[in-house]
Amino acid sequence: MTSRLPAKARTIPAEPDPYGLGRSLTATILRLSRHAGALCFLSAAVFIAMTVLEFFYFRQLSGGLPSLDMRIFGFTPDEGMAWLTALGRRGGEIILVWHYLTFDLLFPALLSVTLVSLILATGRRLRAFRVLPGQLQSIFALVLVLPYTLADYVQNIAVARLLSDFLSANPDSLSFASLLIVTKFALLAIPAIVIAAFWLAGQARQA
Repeated sequence: MTSRLPAKARTIPAEPDPYGLGRSLTATILRLSRHAGALCFLSAAVFIAMTVLEFFYFRQLSGGLPSLDMRIFGFTPDEGMAWLTALGRRGGEIILVWHYLTFDLLFPALLSVTLVSLILATGRRLRAFRVLPGQLQSIFALVLVLPYTLADYVQNIAVARLLSDFLSANPDSLSFASLLIVTKFALLAIPAIVIAAFWLAGQARQA
């Protein structure tokens, strides 16, 4: 007598959700608005530490000359060369280690995340922004902030190269570093202005 076993159900592998990663990333970005206060505190703490080093240590190394990062409106090649010359190799190595390879390796990313959180937190106080799909909210914040992030890191690389290899310092490389610094601050102003506008609009709405 032949026994009949029940037919095994065919297993169909689950198809990967092509939108799963995007939804997860969007949710992560949107959650940043809940931590805006903590991120602001961390960014301020790192900024204060960098400022203390600048005024109480780095300027002693350079004979009182401000670091290139501090020159919002840029500098001439002669001014950049004067700063490098005043630092010398030892001073350049100290700033390279204690600024560009430590605090300023973290700060642009931390500040960028903080700006994204503030854009979302202040924007959600406005109905016109709040009703947008979450993905559009996150894309809007990233589009405003990422250009600054990229410019800041490229500028850091350019100045770090000058500090690590004095022979690379010439009018062209110094002018390029100056342009990057001006660009960085200009791009930083864009999300800052949007955050201020959102905050003011939210205040007016509550009045």
